[in-house]
Amino acid sequence: MRWWKVVGLAGLAGVAATGVVVARAERKRRQYTPDEIRERLHQRVAEAAAAGSDDISIAE
Repeated sequence: MRWWKVVGLAGLAGVAATGVVVARAERKRRQYTPDEIRERLHQRVAEAAAAGSDDISIAE
């Protein structure tokens, strides 16, 4: 088998593996209810706000 065929097959396998990972992540993401997503976003905003206020007090 020529080297370019091996490289092509390896590339094809990489694309297929990436598709599997993306599909798995999408299925996991879609399992959340809107209320769960909202709660997680509020939590992340609160954490970011707390981290932002900590950074400001350190810089002063």
